[in-house]
Amino acid sequence: MKTSEAEILILPGFKGAGPEHWQSRWEAKLSTARRVQMGDWHKPVYEDWRDNLIAAVDMAQKPVILVGHSIGAAVAVQAADELSGKVAGAFLVAPPDVENPAVRPRPLLPFGPARREPLPFPSVVIASRNDP
Repeated sequence: MKTSEAEILILPGFKGAGPEHWQSRWEAKLSTARRVQMGDWHKPVYEDWRDNLIAAVDMAQKPVILVGHSIGAAVAVQAADELSGKVAGAFLVAPPDVENPAVRPRPLLPFGPARREPLPFPSVVIASRNDP
C-alpha cells in the first residue's frame, strides 16, 4: 500500500511531539498524515485518548495506518478491537511498560495492561533502550 492510499494517523505519546520529534517530521513529509488530538498531552486520561482515536479512525475516508509512540502506541493496542475494521496496519514505537506499578507518571497506568491477544491488523513494534 502506498502512503497516498491510506490515512496515516500520528498518535503522539505523553507530552506530545515537538517540532523536531520524528512523528512531527513524518507528519510534515507525508501528505496523508495527520496528528490525532488525543486529549491533554500532560495529564492523559485513557478514556479521552481512546474516544478521540476511535473518532479519528471513524472519520477516515481511506484505510488507516496508525503511527503510535509511547502511550499513543498503548492506546492503539488497547482500542484495537473498537477501531471499526478500518485499520490496515500499525507502526508502534517504544510502548511504555504500563503494567509496572512503578511507572511514572501515574496517569500512564490506566493505559495498560498490555494486550496479550494478537491485534486484528498487521503491526510492527519498535522497542527502545534509550526512550524513557
